[in-house]
Amino acid sequence: MTGKGEDEGTAANVIKQINAKNAKIVACLVVIGFCFYHGILHVRYGIDSCKWLLSDGRYKGNMEWQPYGCMMHQYSLKDTRRCFRYLTFLGKRNHFAFIGDTQVQLHYRALLHQLAGHKQSEASFWANAKSNQTLDALPQSDHAFHDSLLGLHLEYLWQPFLTDNMTNRVRSWMEKGGPSVIVIGMGSWAIKSPDNFEHSINEFTVNLTRFAKTVLPKGEHKSIVLWVPIPPIKESKQLLTPDDPFNNEHIDLFNKAAIEVLEHSGAQVWWSSRLLSQGRIDESFGEAYPGYRALSLNTQILLNAYCNDHMNFNDGTCCWSAEPYTYLQVATYASFAVCIVIAFTMVLYRISKGSYHQTHVKYTPLPKSFEMGGNETVECKPDASLDILPLLFALSKLGLIMIFFYVCDRTSFFMKENKYYSPLSFWLPLAYMVVLGLFFTEDSRYTKVLHREQTDEWKGWMQLAVLIYQMTDASGILPIYMHARVLVSAYLFLSGYGHFSYFWQRGEAGIVRFFQIIFRLNFLTVVLCLAMNRPYQFYHFIPLISWWVFAVFLFLSFPPRVSAMSSDGNPLQFLTLVLKFVGFISIITILYMSEVFFEKVFVTRPWKALFVTTDDDIHEWWFRWKLNRYSVSYGMIYAVGLFLAQRHQLLDDRNHSNLLSPRLSFFAALMSLCGIGGYLGFSILCRNRQECNEVHPYIVFIPIISYIALRNISGILRTRYSTFFAWFGKISLELSVCQYHIWLAADANGVLVLVPGSPALNAIVTSFIFVCVAHEAHEITKVLLPYVVPSDWRKVLRNAVVFTLVLIPIGIHDGMF
Repeated sequence: MTGKGEDEGTAANVIKQINAKNAKIVACLVVIGFCFYHGILHVRYGIDSCKWLLSDGRYKGNMEWQPYGCMMHQYSLKDTRRCFRYLTFLGKRNHFAFIGDTQVQLHYRALLHQLAGHKQSEASFWANAKSNQTLDALPQSDHAFHDSLLGLHLEYLWQPFLTDNMTNRVRSWMEKGGPSVIVIGMGSWAIKSPDNFEHSINEFTVNLTRFAKTVLPKGEHKSIVLWVPIPPIKESKQLLTPDDPFNNEHIDLFNKAAIEVLEHSGAQVWWSSRLLSQGRIDESFGEAYPGYRALSLNTQILLNAYCNDHMNFNDGTCCWSAEPYTYLQVATYASFAVCIVIAFTMVLYRISKGSYHQTHVKYTPLPKSFEMGGNETVECKPDASLDILPLLFALSKLGLIMIFFYVCDRTSFFMKENKYYSPLSFWLPLAYMVVLGLFFTEDSRYTKVLHREQTDEWKGWMQLAVLIYQMTDASGILPIYMHARVLVSAYLFLSGYGHFSYFWQRGEAGIVRFFQIIFRLNFLTVVLCLAMNRPYQFYHFIPLISWWVFAVFLFLSFPPRVSAMSSDGNPLQFLTLVLKFVGFISIITILYMSEVFFEKVFVTRPWKALFVTTDDDIHEWWFRWKLNRYSVSYGMIYAVGLFLAQRHQLLDDRNHSNLLSPRLSFFAALMSLCGIGGYLGFSILCRNRQECNEVHPYIVFIPIISYIALRNISGILRTRYSTFFAWFGKISLELSVCQYHIWLAADANGVLVLVPGSPALNAIVTSFIFVCVAHEAHEITKVLLPYVVPSDWRKVLRNAVVFTLVLIPIGIHDGMF
């Protein structure tokens, strides 16, 4: 019995150690470990992402190419022409030279097709090649293409062997500055020659060595010189002619010889081109030529290597230089450094005096009203004598977090990869999430409809679903995209419901509470805007929810005010409320009906900076605003209906019983299922995204209210909740904001890579770190709240004025005034 009790005690102690604090310590150690790991990788293999792009990669589940450690932009014809025009404007020559056998000629034709695929000759050539999987006899001659508008000159030199003529031609180029890009590849003809194989490879090695030393000395030319290895051939070809010298074994020996010779030259072996051909070997043309898709991807790699560093494509980090920092960023990080130094100094001083002890700010845990507006009392009553050390500790930790954000997203120290969608990558983690959520369920303390624990749960699973949606790039699937829009609208619905509920029950909407909510919503976002040099609209959900919080507070504060107390026994109060709703919705509709008027309102200085993107464009804000323009109103109207039903005892949520009678419960559940199924059918049947978005604002309340009904009709369901989802719901705001920099990457166009080559393990590791950081950011916000937003409204206004004065020079610098 004693042994059993000791085992149970040990197990209890182990379980007790599994908490958020220890998890964050582990996450910190993991981050430090990966910093050392990636540092070693960079020391050994270099930090040049161009080298990664040209040397390694893999095919992902959708057979799209993923370069090693960086993101590849997909260049359209428009993007390609824009790149060449921009570089011509900068005075750079766009000169591409291709030298070699038929394989290199195909690379030349693929780039030419990217630029001039609309021409009849190119279109017919590739159409026949793709349909027959063979190539017509290509001319064994030189070819050239010139476009004066783009400042572009392409040329191909037929050279199946390394000759003195080729060496002299390239040397003359180099003496004049050289082409922008030189692509060289040969060796196939040497393998096929009737000479002895040993003689052929020795002659090839000697000639290539002489060429590399005399023409391509390392570091003495400005051209990008790429050597294209010989691609593998189909195994079926070898089985038919086993004695043919042109086989994969001999190909590998030639490629190995080229790599050894060129390793210390000014040329780079374009090994990823071979990997591309090898992954799509069944699509090869003829006996040994890369297929059309492999050639197209090679063209994309070539354009990424040439253009990315000059273009502003967020999804192209290969061959990309780090974004330059600004004076505002320097000032921000310097401020954090000062906080760290002062905090460290204070701790040392107090230790030396023997007076150091861990201090805490006394605060009431933030209720749900801070996040989406609940009906709990917002009280924040810190000690009259607030210790400055917890404030400095919190700012110091925030500074370290911002440094981690910067390293992850604004440098190439950690790798990044493109997002991609596949049904398995989306639905499998979603299923895991649902199973975990159902596993961790408990009885709730509350019985009310939409009680606190239920709304935390709702926000939690919605946020996790949106994160999966973002990481797997599922926005291209229209039904999934429309349901993601429902989740955003549901959050705004909860915000309207929560704020109205609080005001209805309390009858007041104080200035302190307003600033508490605005601080809670915007603190982390504002710090990220300063530290990461991004506009406020980049974190698009925060401006959206903040705007609607402001609009709801204006609606509630505007006289005459109607509350539960004022309306009791005075039916005319409801007429007043109806008129206020009509006015509120009418203003929204007027703004929607005139985009010109909308822009005049929101691009007015000085608040213009809050609603435009980096390109000074307001259309992103217009799109998101109009898509969710009625969601908050739906939430407030639902709150009115719910309170009236409770007042007149049409439903009873004061105990664990069902809300309605069995017959009405069955009917309500059936209607709710029809509502959810109806929206599902709409999302599947609507023809295009624009059409769906136009209808969405008018019908989005149907699936939301249907879900609420299904979740609350049954007393058993209403009084149980998932602690797993509720935990994430409490930090949903931080998860929404932090994802852009330490989970996703490159302005949310890709994903952060800490574990190269293992997507599943990388997702687990980065998710763990991401959640821990978000939780710590949540705790820091709670610590800072009583300092920034005291309970005295006069001090709140004082702090607001100080913050405004700080923003004025920043606004002047950014052209806000």
